[in-house]
Amino acid sequence: MPECFVDLLRHGDVEGGACFRGERDDPLSPLGWEQMRHATAGIGSPGWTRIIASPARRCADFARELSAARGLPLTLADDWRERAFGDWEGVPLDAIPSDQLQRFWDDPAGYTPPRAEPFADFRARVLAAWQTLLGQCDAHTLLITHGGVIRVLVAEVLCMADAGLLRLEVPHACLTRLRIYPPPGCPSLIAHGTIE
Repeated sequence: MPECFVDLLRHGDVEGGACFRGERDDPLSPLGWEQMRHATAGIGSPGWTRIIASPARRCADFARELSAARGLPLTLADDWRERAFGDWEGVPLDAIPSDQLQRFWDDPAGYTPPRAEPFADFRARVLAAWQTLLGQCDAHTLLITHGGVIRVLVAEVLCMADAGLLRLEVPHACLTRLRIYPPPGCPSLIAHGTIE
């Protein structure tokens, strides 16, 4: 297997304002569309060879547009969806009891919000999808997904402890590039935030 590349792109700004949004299926805002178009505009030929995306509208809608514009195959895959936040879905940060929120910030892997997807289950789902992607590594894949998913993947590549996940900033339309070496090589981080 030759080396290949995987670019991770977080969705842009979303309608409905800042809140915990895992399963909640809000669309991109006008700003979000602008952010996504700007983030992908500089990636020219030969560029991406395929697109994979979360089925959430905030990822899939732009993925469909980009796929059509670039003539690239698109796969929507449920395993790339965001962590489900249970009772916190759609709730602004300032409306969550401060003691619960503090527990989450202090221990994002160990504290599960009420009725939320346990972090261990979320991580296992994402890393299983990652292993599948690595097994079918195309020359240059674009994965359009969520902040939590990107944090898990970057932490896996860099051997980061789960406790540090929320210290990795993944703003809207953040683009991250990973190089995948053939076995026995390990994936490496090339860039995070912007790609020239």
